[in-house]
Amino acid sequence: MECRSTVLGHLQRGGSPTAYDRILSTRYGEAAVNAIINKKFKTMVALQNDEIVPVNLIDVVGIPYLVPAIHDLIKTGHSLGISFGD
Repeated sequence: MECRSTVLGHLQRGGSPTAYDRILSTRYGEAAVNAIINKKFKTMVALQNDEIVPVNLIDVVGIPYLVPAIHDLIKTGHSLGISFGD
Protein backbone atom coordinates (compact mmCIF):
# COMPACT_ATOMS: atom_id res chain seq x y z
CA MET A 1 0.00 0.00 0.00
CA GLU A 2 1.42 3.39 -0.98
CA CYS A 3 1.61 6.07 1.69
CA ARG A 4 2.41 9.76 1.19
CA SER A 5 3.07 12.57 3.61
CA THR A 6 1.55 16.02 3.13
CA VAL A 7 2.26 19.08 5.25
CA LEU A 8 -1.03 20.92 5.60
CA GLY A 9 -1.04 24.68 5.77
CA HIS A 10 -2.75 26.91 3.27
CA LEU A 11 -3.55 23.70 1.36
CA GLN A 12 -5.94 22.66 4.13
CA ARG A 13 -7.78 25.97 3.92
CA GLY A 14 -8.29 25.56 0.22
CA GLY A 15 -5.66 27.59 -1.58
CA SER A 16 -2.84 30.06 -1.49
CA PRO A 17 -2.88 32.84 1.08
CA THR A 18 -4.68 35.99 -0.01
CA ALA A 19 -3.42 39.53 0.53
CA TYR A 20 -5.80 39.75 3.51
CA ASP A 21 -4.23 36.58 5.01
CA ARG A 22 -0.73 38.02 4.66
CA ILE A 23 -1.69 41.38 6.16
CA LEU A 24 -3.58 39.73 9.01
CA SER A 25 -0.59 37.52 9.88
CA THR A 26 1.63 40.63 9.92
CA ARG A 27 -0.82 42.35 12.27
CA TYR A 28 -0.82 39.28 14.54
CA GLY A 29 2.98 39.25 14.59
CA GLU A 30 3.21 42.93 15.43
CA ALA A 31 0.65 42.61 18.22
CA ALA A 32 2.46 39.58 19.69
CA VAL A 33 5.78 41.44 19.74
CA ASN A 34 4.11 44.50 21.28
CA ALA A 35 2.59 42.29 23.99
CA ILE A 36 6.07 41.02 24.85
CA ILE A 37 7.54 44.53 24.85
CA ASN A 38 4.73 45.71 27.13
CA LYS A 39 5.26 42.66 29.39
CA LYS A 40 1.75 41.34 28.77
CA PHE A 41 2.70 37.74 29.39
CA LYS A 42 0.20 34.90 29.71
CA THR A 43 -1.79 36.44 26.88
CA MET A 44 -2.49 35.67 23.26
CA VAL A 45 -3.51 37.97 20.45
CA ALA A 46 -6.94 37.66 18.88
CA LEU A 47 -9.02 39.32 16.20
CA GLN A 48 -12.09 41.00 17.71
CA ASN A 49 -14.23 43.34 15.63
CA ASP A 50 -11.41 43.84 13.12
CA GLU A 51 -9.00 44.82 15.92
CA ILE A 52 -6.06 42.75 17.16
CA VAL A 53 -6.26 42.66 20.96
CA PRO A 54 -4.44 40.79 23.75
CA VAL A 55 -6.58 38.20 25.55
CA ASN A 56 -5.66 36.56 28.87
CA LEU A 57 -4.99 32.87 28.36
CA ILE A 58 -6.99 31.98 31.46
CA ASP A 59 -10.04 33.53 29.77
CA VAL A 60 -9.45 31.33 26.74
CA VAL A 61 -8.71 27.99 28.40
CA GLY A 62 -10.75 28.48 31.56
CA ILE A 63 -13.97 27.03 30.12
CA PRO A 64 -13.78 23.86 28.04
CA TYR A 65 -16.09 23.72 25.04
CA LEU A 66 -16.94 20.04 24.70
CA VAL A 67 -18.62 18.33 21.78
CA PRO A 68 -21.05 15.65 22.97
CA ALA A 69 -19.96 12.12 22.09
CA ILE A 70 -23.29 11.57 20.32
CA HIS A 71 -22.83 14.61 18.04
CA ASP A 72 -23.18 13.90 14.31
CA LEU A 73 -19.65 15.19 13.60
CA ILE A 74 -18.18 12.72 16.10
CA LYS A 75 -20.19 9.89 14.59
CA THR A 76 -19.04 10.88 11.11
CA GLY A 77 -15.43 11.02 12.24
CA HIS A 78 -15.67 7.54 13.78
CA SER A 79 -17.22 6.15 10.60
CA LEU A 80 -14.23 7.54 8.67
CA GLY A 81 -11.82 5.82 11.04
CA ILE A 82 -10.76 8.96 12.92
CA SER A 83 -9.70 8.37 16.54
CA PHE A 84 -10.57 10.96 19.15
CA GLY A 85 -8.64 9.21 21.89
CA ASP A 86 -11.64 7.29 23.17
